[in-house]
Amino acid sequence: MTIRAGKLDWDKLRVFHAVAQAGSFTHAADLLNLSQSAVSRQISALEDSLGVSLFHRHARGLILTEQGDLLVKTVQDVFAKLNSVEDMLTETKDNPQGRLRVTTTVAFGSVWLTSRLKDFIHAYPKIEVSLRLDERDLDLAMRQADVAIRFHEPKEPDLIQRHLGSLKVMLFAAPEYLAARGTPKTFEDLAQHDVVIYGDGVQPFVSVNWIVDELERRNMTSNAVLRVNNIYGIYRAVKSGIGIAMLPEYFAAPDSPLVRVLPDVWGPPVEGYFVYPEELRNSARVAAFRDYLIKEIAKARAEATA
Repeated sequence: MTIRAGKLDWDKLRVFHAVAQAGSFTHAADLLNLSQSAVSRQISALEDSLGVSLFHRHARGLILTEQGDLLVKTVQDVFAKLNSVEDMLTETKDNPQGRLRVTTTVAFGSVWLTSRLKDFIHAYPKIEVSLRLDERDLDLAMRQADVAIRFHEPKEPDLIQRHLGSLKVMLFAAPEYLAARGTPKTFEDLAQHDVVIYGDGVQPFVSVNWIVDELERRNMTSNAVLRVNNIYGIYRAVKSGIGIAMLPEYFAAPDSPLVRVLPDVWGPPVEGYFVYPEELRNSARVAAFRDYLIKEIAKARAEATA
């Protein structure tokens, strides 16, 4: 049966989506197991029914028109929601399965989360985990991701949130930097050192530039030699010996190339949250990932205090 919504034929939309992704009729035909002429006819028929051109035809391929770009975004959103519904219909509490798109910051995802996913993937082979690391908050209501790990309290009203605990922030430097410049003995000594701080853009947590703020509160200035709008980028800069920076505690792993500076000095704690939309409240795969994440955080805490 062919599904129709006004002038939009679902079969033709499926072909249109494939062409938009592939960038040519030939590649789309291969993906759909259709002839190139059949694909071309479907697109022409869709354009005729809508009365607009969806692609600019060029010798080197196809480019979406403004109308085509609008339609493909809508089709992708529909596909994502259909996939989500299919996942929820087929999974059960005892059989979590389907795609799980997780978003969090670049630093936390790269340094902490990815290294702790092995056991989860082995325990739930039917859950297809996809990580999207981004400094921005992706829109969960618009299904840009299924769940998020954030380091500020979510403001959206329709999201379910689970507090994951407080994350400590501390001072780090590279051994080569300390060998060249000496190790600060007091917080005031930081005014004589090079520091790396967070640059322009949306800050991942409120206390990210606490060094600068605290020195100013004490009527002292900092020598901020570099600003980076990414925590992982700050880590790489510190690792290379550029200066001292304040970083989350997960950079203090036993195999870390960095050295704690002023170990009695801590910045204001950062609160972590596990967040997901109301429609996924009863999702078995979301519950499985949430519980696993909580267990891993508890394990990391125990290891740090052992």
